[in-house]
Amino acid sequence: MKKIILSFLLFSSALSFSQKLEIIPLGIYGGGDESNLSSYLIGVENSNSYLALDAGTIHSGINKAIAEKTFNVDNSTVLKEYIKGYFISHGHLDHLSGLIINSPEDSSKPIYALPFVIDIFKNNYFTNASWSNFANEGEKPIIGKYKYTRVKPSQSFSIENTSLSAEVFELSHVNPQLSSAILVKNNDEYVLYFGDTGADRVEKTTKLNYIWEYISPLIINKNLKTILIEVSFPNSQAEDKLYGHLTPKLLNEELGNLAAYVGADKLKDLNIIVTHLKPSGTAIETIKKELADNNLYQVNFIFPIQGQKVNLKQ
Repeated sequence: MKKIILSFLLFSSALSFSQKLEIIPLGIYGGGDESNLSSYLIGVENSNSYLALDAGTIHSGINKAIAEKTFNVDNSTVLKEYIKGYFISHGHLDHLSGLIINSPEDSSKPIYALPFVIDIFKNNYFTNASWSNFANEGEKPIIGKYKYTRVKPSQSFSIENTSLSAEVFELSHVNPQLSSAILVKNNDEYVLYFGDTGADRVEKTTKLNYIWEYISPLIINKNLKTILIEVSFPNSQAEDKLYGHLTPKLLNEELGNLAAYVGADKLKDLNIIVTHLKPSGTAIETIKKELADNNLYQVNFIFPIQGQKVNLKQ
């Protein structure tokens, strides 16, 4: 009997450790379609416990995931039970409007963000003039459904009711305006998600360079499973009209900066999920072609589909 129990415990431990991070896009665009704006669920497979990485679209994205058979429960169950909290990268509507609109139907949970994002919620969104205060601080009456959880750059914190932990980094989004990125961890696996960001050279900052140096050991040791990063415009967009976003050319430039820390060979087959595409005319097709034609570091570019779990190269 002791041998059976020990074998079961060892099997359970191995099964838990072997569970992989999974990513489900609820919204993939950076504008132009309010039913499909930036939001990605990240969790451990088979756990039904997710952190939402931004929340531009929630309800429509869950419905799409149900239609794609990614979820086999109803919308309310995913919203109230599966989503354990939100990370909001910055205060633009295409990254948080789904959270606001769905707040009356949602369950209590934390909002993780840098302090400047919390201030935007308190001063601009969860107010009586614009909505109602569903958070736990700010203008009265305070409904208190969401708990503001201020995080500090580069300091690890746990995601409540999940096995995940994370660290957050500042980004430049039309300097001096800020956005943020989050590095999510489960066991020895990591995923790096960027909110909107400009390139260091254009923004005249070193915020991306700081992140590239920080994550370089994770790439060298193959612990970083994917990077989700925006490419909003094709290369034809003038750099002074990017408004804190990337083009294929600028993403390659930043990958070159990362390669300086890890070696170009370490970037080969690295999963890069391209986010925040702006669906204007033929822009998306152009961006895809420009990335494919100039894939200098042979990374694995992935273009997510709303509602479908992302398949990653291991």
